[in-house]
Amino acid sequence: MDNRNKSTPIEQDVLIGKIKLLSGKTETDPNPEELESLRKLIKKNVPWRLRGYFMAYLLREITKSNINGKTLRPRNPKNHNPKAKLPFAETSFDKTVNSENKVVKKPKPVRELPEGAKTLYLNIGKMKKLYTKELSLLLQEKLNINRDDIYSIRVHDKYSFITMDETHCEKAIEVLDGVDIKGRTASITYSKKK
Repeated sequence: MDNRNKSTPIEQDVLIGKIKLLSGKTETDPNPEELESLRKLIKKNVPWRLRGYFMAYLLREITKSNINGKTLRPRNPKNHNPKAKLPFAETSFDKTVNSENKVVKKPKPVRELPEGAKTLYLNIGKMKKLYTKELSLLLQEKLNINRDDIYSIRVHDKYSFITMDETHCEKAIEVLDGVDIKGRTASITYSKKK
């Protein structure tokens, strides 16, 4: 049985008590405006994927020297690697900081479509349990095309966009307009959105 990174029941009870004490103090804090401004700072500067780890880190730092003079650390220090990557460490974020230290969104890369590509609008989406893979298979079956002939499919809640070569688009309108898909009559037209 692997006992690494597990605290003893006494340490765990102390931590639970500390968490309850801190959460109680949060509710009765005499200066909620200061807490709100700190919360906004955290929200602005700590990515949402890191916030749980951030709170755990703060709790560890608070309790490190406060629990009976005993430092909480992993059970087996030989296997502890403080520089180990977190599970989301390789995730790239879509925001960056400019020269004035303001957070700005990175521009999305513009994907070039082949010459003659058109986008279709379909009046069915996720709310009717239509998903990208199903729509792709349906198009391949009904139009007798390959997966590579479909440039992109974007399924939203109530509608979908399909980008293909113009000849396939014409055939899709012919074959699929008025057909029952997922219990709804399909209306498929050229998209007005560029």
